[in-house]
Amino acid sequence: MDFIAKLQEIEENFKELELKMGDSETANNPKEMESLARKHSKMAPIVEALAEYEAVIQGIADAKEMLTSEDKDFAELAKEELAMLEKQIPELEQHIQILLIPEDANDEKNVIIEIRAGAGGEEAALFAAVLYRMYAHFAERQNWKTEIISQNETGIGGFKEIVFSVYGMGAYSMLKFESGVHRVQRVPETESSGRVHTSTATVAVLPEAEAVDIDIRPEDLKIDTYRASGAGGQHVNMTDSAVRITHLPSGIVCTCQDERSQIKNRAKAMQLLRTKLYDAELQKQNEKMAADRKGQVGTGDRSERIRTYNFPQNRISDHRINLTLHKLEQILDGDMYELITFLTEADQAEKLKALSV
Repeated sequence: MDFIAKLQEIEENFKELELKMGDSETANNPKEMESLARKHSKMAPIVEALAEYEAVIQGIADAKEMLTSEDKDFAELAKEELAMLEKQIPELEQHIQILLIPEDANDEKNVIIEIRAGAGGEEAALFAAVLYRMYAHFAERQNWKTEIISQNETGIGGFKEIVFSVYGMGAYSMLKFESGVHRVQRVPETESSGRVHTSTATVAVLPEAEAVDIDIRPEDLKIDTYRASGAGGQHVNMTDSAVRITHLPSGIVCTCQDERSQIKNRAKAMQLLRTKLYDAELQKQNEKMAADRKGQVGTGDRSERIRTYNFPQNRISDHRINLTLHKLEQILDGDMYELITFLTEADQAEKLKALSV
């Protein structure tokens, strides 16, 4: 009964929203119209699912009436119709419940991804580069844009650390389950005896913060400029283009030297700092819910070993949902859709379970 009442309330709100959108006063206010249009697009799938649900309920009532018909053939058809419609109810209810799961406020945001080499020396740095290419290729498939903020390369093509932005609608919703420790099992290129080595890299996926999300006081910042090193050519190394920003209250330090322009590096470093401070606030909130969310897909615990990439067996295993896929090459080439779908569905199942308690 509560389920139906909630849906009817949403339907009423949706009708009021449509009336407001049709109002001439609203039409002359682009900002309000944009806000209402966003709400409308979020509510529309629920209202459509409700209409389908109500049609099936009505169909069941009609079929039950027809069961009493004196015409035996007609009654038999009604019996078949009833069985078919009753079968649809659980699926429709589950679909609506999924639509009713509260949205993550960060789902539509861009992201900043940090990948750091863990245990395994040079091989771990090479694996960090493999992970970076996987996410970059996935972003290409989505027609998203990527931009490197900072990188610390090794001599043979690996990364001790790489930080980069991914710009695209819903980037966080699709990549948020990537945070954690990733483990690789393979024979390194430098290994002559053919032994399989195990190395790790950590991934942190942070929803990109906007200026309205976090307030930073200028007096809380220490900004240093210095001569950039590494890739970029002579021009980069001859000017103090690199920027280091220290947030004094938290001790968080953000650097950027990827651009030749000090102004651009400063803007990137500030964006990274804003995102890290926002993420620190989110982590505090997550800690409060940690006991309830222990064992769930979306805990966001970055010390948790989440996945193993086994090259000899062409296997990828996600330990959070006991998923094994024998398509390692395709996934590393950016074809992450099946993996993301399984993780999203597992997260939805956990949230539905929590809602029903």
